[in-house]
Amino acid sequence: MPRKERDHQRLDVAAAIRGGDIEQAMEGEQDIDTSSLEQAVFWQDTYREILAMEEGVMARIRELMATQSETARREVELSNVPVISAQVQRFRSRLGYWEARLRLLRPDGHRASK
Repeated sequence: MPRKERDHQRLDVAAAIRGGDIEQAMEGEQDIDTSSLEQAVFWQDTYREILAMEEGVMARIRELMATQSETARREVELSNVPVISAQVQRFRSRLGYWEARLRLLRPDGHRASK
């Protein structure tokens, strides 16, 4: 197998692993335990935005699967669906961390974000 092809495969595997690791923070993400209110609001909003997109991707995949042959649908179930599901779980989990941080920073329940 040519080196370029092997390198590409490793990038795919690394992306799949990263996407499913619920402890994996995004680049530039602050430490949750020491973050300010403004930082917590920013990351909560960012994770909400990404989660909504990933849920939309999953809904679209399911829509498209309904029109596929059994063989094609099975391959999508084995390859695409688990990756997107893991990403949804990761972003939902990270959002939960930031929402919990905001509850600590705003115990009165005041909402300043979108």
